Amino acid sequence: MLLNKILDVIKQASQTTDMELERFHNLQMGDRECGTNPPEIEIRSLQPGDDATAFRTLNEEWITRYFTLEKKDREVLNDPENAILLKGGHILMAYMGHEAVGCVALVPMGNRIYELSKMAVSPHLRGLGIGRRLLEHAVAWAKAIGAASLFLGSNSKLENAVHLYESIGFRHVSPERLPPNPYTRANVFMEMSL
Repeated sequence: MLLNKILDVIKQASQTTDMELERFHNLQMGDRECGTNPPEIEIRSLQPGDDATAFRTLNEEWITRYFTLEKKDREVLNDPENAILLKGGHILMAYMGHEAVGCVALVPMGNRIYELSKMAVSPHLRGLGIGRRLLEHAVAWAKAIGAASLFLGSNSKLENAVHLYESIGFRHVSPERLPPNPYTRANVFMEMSL
């Protein structure tokens, strides 16, 4: 029943006009050439006991490219099962064939509030719409599990990510409105009511 509810919400969230898709595609691709069809991906929930190596690797790549791994990063990435899943959180993984190409986590903070965290896409596949599809799926998933709102901390260096969050409905807020953020790199704070 929960799966059907999630699928219904995802279907509603993904009903976008061709013109909007083309506009987003052009914005994301810039001068890069690619085919007209986005890559085919499957998004699955990581379960306790599953191998979380790709979740760690995808996140370590972008964090160390722009910043340094912080204590909280190491805690979460070294043990996502205890840090996220067994606390009632969710990790969504995007796969292209058998390759994990993206991920995002929903971390419960209490009172039906979730942090959207640890979103990453393989560097060689960025700009193809995978991040948008993963993010839309995470929002639909959050709605289906009864979340009241989502929040995130990001960084102004990650302009494409911040623009993506804005484009699906996240709004900038002061950090005081949100639960404490453990990452020193965070200087952009956003939330979305569901």
